[in-house]
Amino acid sequence: MSFRSSTLAVAIASGLVVPVAAFAADASSDLDGVVVTASRTEQTQNQVLAASTVIDRAEIERLQPRSLADLLRATPGISIANNGGPGKSTSVFLRGTESDHVLVLVDGVKIGSATSGTAAFQDIPVDQIERIEIVRGPYSSLYGSDALGGVIQIFTRHPQGAFVPNVSVGVGSYDTLRGAVGFAGRGTQGWYSVEASHEKTDGINACRGKPSPRGAGCYTYEPDRDGYRNNALSLKGGWRFDEQWDADATATRTEGRNHYDGTSSNFAESATQVLGGRVRYKPAKDVLVTANVGRSEDLSTDYLYGDYADTFNTHRDLASLQADIGRVGGATGLTTLGFDWQRDRVVGSTDYFVNARRNHALFAQWQQEFGDNSLQASLRRDENSQFGGKTTGSLQYGYALTKSLRVTGSYGTAFKAPTFNDLYYPDYGNPDLQPETSRNWELGLRGTPGWGNWSFSAFQNRIDHLIVFDSSLTGPLFPFGGANNIDKSRIRGVELSGDTTLGDWRLAGNATWLQPEDRGDDASRGNLLPRRARRTANIDVDRSFGALSVGASVFGSGYRYDDTANLHRLGGYALTDLRMAYAIDAAWKVELAAKNVFDRHYETARWFNQPGRNWMLTLRYQPRS
Repeated sequence: MSFRSSTLAVAIASGLVVPVAAFAADASSDLDGVVVTASRTEQTQNQVLAASTVIDRAEIERLQPRSLADLLRATPGISIANNGGPGKSTSVFLRGTESDHVLVLVDGVKIGSATSGTAAFQDIPVDQIERIEIVRGPYSSLYGSDALGGVIQIFTRHPQGAFVPNVSVGVGSYDTLRGAVGFAGRGTQGWYSVEASHEKTDGINACRGKPSPRGAGCYTYEPDRDGYRNNALSLKGGWRFDEQWDADATATRTEGRNHYDGTSSNFAESATQVLGGRVRYKPAKDVLVTANVGRSEDLSTDYLYGDYADTFNTHRDLASLQADIGRVGGATGLTTLGFDWQRDRVVGSTDYFVNARRNHALFAQWQQEFGDNSLQASLRRDENSQFGGKTTGSLQYGYALTKSLRVTGSYGTAFKAPTFNDLYYPDYGNPDLQPETSRNWELGLRGTPGWGNWSFSAFQNRIDHLIVFDSSLTGPLFPFGGANNIDKSRIRGVELSGDTTLGDWRLAGNATWLQPEDRGDDASRGNLLPRRARRTANIDVDRSFGALSVGASVFGSGYRYDDTANLHRLGGYALTDLRMAYAIDAAWKVELAAKNVFDRHYETARWFNQPGRNWMLTLRYQPRS
């Protein structure tokens, strides 16, 4: 698609968003639902001061996304870069920050690789997800390192009745087969959930790379289909002992087998594993004490034409103790005091000079409502065994202009600790690196009239000490240069979202305008940060005709660059998806989704292909709770 036509598509989608938002917050927001990510405490959506998006199970089934990345792409402030289709490495950029500036939680447990600093979004199946909470803005004052751009928390499936089974089977393009089965239930004191899923696809040719000399992309040309296989299992359960004590536990594991194109490796076996446990004690009406323990593991072994290449395994142990005093009993004020502990370890074929580190932190938060005023203030001190201490804070304020209109403002600081690759990877790592730091301000306006919801946010984020490759770095550890704290960036942006119902039609949309600039003192100053689109927009339209429901989504993205020098431009594009579902009866439903129906060719990372027109047919069984 040409730049002119893609820009027109974004403009049209943006133009549709504006009138919807003018009389109608976020398409996926549930204002009566409970949100925990924005404050580490339970809040209703209309109490949350931060810009946030909530995607529940009903929304997931309505949209019929192909993958988690497909689902996230349509939310405000998010850009996706994918290296060649299903199962391939996927990067998520939140509000123009780096892909490792997003903190990712699964059922409250922090996941991600301690070597690369990113989570394996491509391996998390949507069939396992009950709910996603996305909070945009700096959140190191509550969560520590990584949350410069925001936090994404994924909750796995949860019981909706006494006993509810579910089964789904799907077939689709590229010889794709999907299946999921599970059951969940709750009684007077306990609850449980068991979910398993499987996916297999022959995929597409991931990369059209150029071999050496002057190689690019995957630096090889292998015109074949690069398949992917995923197996996932989730186990959850909880028990309420009495009015004071309750406990729950979760265990999830996803395994991927991924073929791709490359010179040093072209096949990987990967796994993400999460274990977590929580005990809550309520000694008084207005006091709640919560203890959490968890472990997450990011495991990957690579091969080249069947021969072993390398292994990168990281293990993360976590524990926290949190006391909430005040609003638990219904008061308007809530004070939170907490302690977090984390230990990361690296085990693999690469020899890191240091392969373990620890971090502990104290944090405090105060939430208060004064009539039409709302306040949330937090402060945190992290102490790390590698780089020492770091203090971050956040202040958020909201004022209700009317019962259905509220203005918000916030200021916050955040930081990102260097990864093990940044610090110790052979011939690249720099053990003297300091954390990246940021300062963010934001102004928002949110309306909740009876005919819909709308929200507007404007923000600026300045990031200092960015870790980049520095070719001028010399010494015995850096024969060809290495990682260094030398860069800066300034990200300005505006987000607009809204939803409403017009007759039998449900309309929802959002648009994001970004200016993610390099502000370093070098030749790249003023350039756009790579792989972030300046403009994105999404429109969803749905209608039900009794047992039949139909819908369409249009997503538009402006151009982006693939490099810091802004020499390699990736053209803008627009994607149109269609969907339908038919409820055979109260338990059985058949779904059909067609993605990229106009067969647009586009790239989110240079030289890496994306799927063309494709479809998925799914049969679901789930009796009503």
